[in-house]
Amino acid sequence: MLRSCAARLRTLRVLRRQPGDARLPGSQPGSGKLRSFSFEDVTEKDQALPKPSWSKDLRLLFDKFMKKCEDGSWKRLPSYKTSYTTSTIQDIRAFFSGSIPLKEELMSQARLFTRSFEDGLGFEYVMFYNDDEKRVVCICQGGLYLQGPPGFLHGGALATLIDITLGTNAMVAGGPVMTANLDISFKRPVPLCSVVVINSQLDKVEGRKFFVSCNVRSVDEQTLHTEGTGLFIKLEPGKSLI
Repeated sequence: MLRSCAARLRTLRVLRRQPGDARLPGSQPGSGKLRSFSFEDVTEKDQALPKPSWSKDLRLLFDKFMKKCEDGSWKRLPSYKTSYTTSTIQDIRAFFSGSIPLKEELMSQARLFTRSFEDGLGFEYVMFYNDDEKRVVCICQGGLYLQGPPGFLHGGALATLIDITLGTNAMVAGGPVMTANLDISFKRPVPLCSVVVINSQLDKVEGRKFFVSCNVRSVDEQTLHTEGTGLFIKLEPGKSLI
């Protein structure tokens, strides 16, 4: 399953330029790790901030984690619908040896799947990470267009949220990655428009392989909805994807 590499790379760049932040793995000069991409700044709304479509539970959890960010132990991850500039596309093509299968005019219209719905109808989510603990927490709300069984979130929608959470955890730890494997066990269905918390952690690293696991719980933590594990592979500069 291919990851949204450009969106991940952009998130990494934003994180690395935050004032006062320690450099993330892969950003040290001369380290031999992945360089930071020279994306042009694009004026675009950060989608990981409170909106009118957010429920009370989502806002309360957001405030709770923002409080944790005050001492620097946790950081909020920005998220965008993604507007690609010409410079962005050139950087990505150079990294992947020109293997992007779309022309630039089509790439400029591309949007991150999870940010392509109108507010409140699709995926509403925000992620926070703790670098010391190698953890990423995603608080999320599934909208009316993500229904599976009547009144419940589609399993594929939840799998998407798990994929981006686990993948983001691997990305923060080691740079751009792609999903190699996901193993998801659904325990209890998630009511549509409710809020759940995806708690993920990096379990181990073996070379370019990043092993990550998570659980999905209700806001009160009393209901275990889903458990999942993932294997992510760190991308190599200059290696074609196709």
